Amino acid sequence: MPPHKSIILFETEPVRREWSEKEERWYFSIVDVVRVLTEQTNFQTARKYWNKLKERLKIEGNQTVTNCHQLKLLAEDGKMRLTDVADVEILLRIIQSIPSPKAEPFKIWLAKVGYERLKETIDPEGAVIRARNNWLALGRSPKWIEQRMRGQEIRNKLTDYWGDHGVSKDIDYAKLTDIIHREWSGVSVKDHKQLKNLKGHNLRDHMSEAEILFTSLAELSTRQVAETDLAEGYDENAVSAVKGGRVAGNARHELEKLTGKKVISPNNFLAPGKERRKIRK
Repeated sequence: MPPHKSIILFETEPVRREWSEKEERWYFSIVDVVRVLTEQTNFQTARKYWNKLKERLKIEGNQTVTNCHQLKLLAEDGKMRLTDVADVEILLRIIQSIPSPKAEPFKIWLAKVGYERLKETIDPEGAVIRARNNWLALGRSPKWIEQRMRGQEIRNKLTDYWGDHGVSKDIDYAKLTDIIHREWSGVSVKDHKQLKNLKGHNLRDHMSEAEILFTSLAELSTRQVAETDLAEGYDENAVSAVKGGRVAGNARHELEKLTGKKVISPNNFLAPGKERRKIRK
């Protein structure tokens, strides 16, 4: 089976999924998830359940159904057939509509997460503490966490500048980020993630200390250049992104020349069994 098409086990039950290279996210078979949560042994019964649920959601005006996609997945008869699929966010919303004991843990978790996020809007320090604790639980060193959080602060100041100076679309934020990344690293964000074997993961969470530092230098330089140039709108900020990214790119070349070591690394923090690669913390 191609690497972008696979089956994942939910408890002990198979759920079909497909990776979208363009969107960098997994799509899961809704019928498979419904079958597991409703404890149906027959695929056709699960499909009928989903069809009825889908109709009910449409009548209620629920936008969840309209956000679902159809992809060709391998069916029980061995043929590739169009199947309703959803990403993680939409799938969790569908799960909330399924009255099943197996769905309850998901619903409780969603309520808890929602409550925590509401608290964080009142006390932002809670989000910082949560992030630090999550990274510690994942085995990151205190030094790595400090660099990661400082890098995020620099990133936030840059995106704040963009937002205040005519850059409003998410796609433009992504394009500007990619320009900076190409200039300092020599590769696109997408290629860097592929090098590290990441799918649906945050690239920065799998960077080495050097990669984090050069990313921060590139974004700090970009903001300062943009402020100096009074960059306004996407096009002018794109010029600043090239200049700022190039500052870090030149520094990277100098370091690699002195040490004989590449800054861009294929290493990641993936768990064992998911092609984890050694990384220096």
